[in-house]
Amino acid sequence: MPSPDFLDLPARPPKPRARGLTHVIDPGLSARESEGLMDSVGDYVDLVRLGWGTAYITRELRRKLDIYKGFGIPTMLGGTLTELAWLQGKVDGLRRWLDELGIEHVEVSSGVVPMPREEKLDLIRTLATDRTVYAEVGEKDPHALMAPYRWVELIREALEAGATQVVCEGRADGSAGVYRPDGEVRTGLVDEVAHEIDINRLIFEAPQRAQQIWFIERFGTDVNIGNVHPRDVISLETLRLGLRADTLRLFHGAPA
Repeated sequence: MPSPDFLDLPARPPKPRARGLTHVIDPGLSARESEGLMDSVGDYVDLVRLGWGTAYITRELRRKLDIYKGFGIPTMLGGTLTELAWLQGKVDGLRRWLDELGIEHVEVSSGVVPMPREEKLDLIRTLATDRTVYAEVGEKDPHALMAPYRWVELIREALEAGATQVVCEGRADGSAGVYRPDGEVRTGLVDEVAHEIDINRLIFEAPQRAQQIWFIERFGTDVNIGNVHPRDVISLETLRLGLRADTLRLFHGAPA
């Protein structure tokens, strides 16, 4: 059944989108769950990240990748797997595996492994020669603080090294990186980063609804949001369109 069209809603770019992206985390879904997810919300998903190192031990991995591909959804392994491959000197093995799987997107992060700055940039340059690279900036330690100017420097360096976009760390539970341990947005940090960097080159991890609302209110319906749990895809899209109380008046105003 086609969607109704009698309401005036914010315009959303058609897929494949360059802005207003929704990056969904697959925390270890079964192939059947992946197919059900795509049947239900595939129109609103722009990329699926196979969280952490789940892809390495998922028995139905190839079947799941085929399902996502069939719906036109690109996939990416979690950055933690890239960090571990680098730590063990197995990046070439990771690249061969990505080729075998037909995965063209890869995340480069250093939130767990203390990867030296130049080595991280070299890794981005290397992988960007034949893949789409998403670089992640920020610490997974909730108590690790990094000055806003340093965030800006690291983001610029990653983009200059060949990253397509930079993911601003928030962890899967929204308790680190651009957030305080209680999930509150570090507003000064985000505003400084957004002032210095093209917002369309940034993806903000925002797994909590309150965090998603904050970013939509701050930057509009087409802000890029990542680490979205499968169960929250429809909820996020309604927030983007003002179909939920939290953002209805933001996009549709008040009655005359």
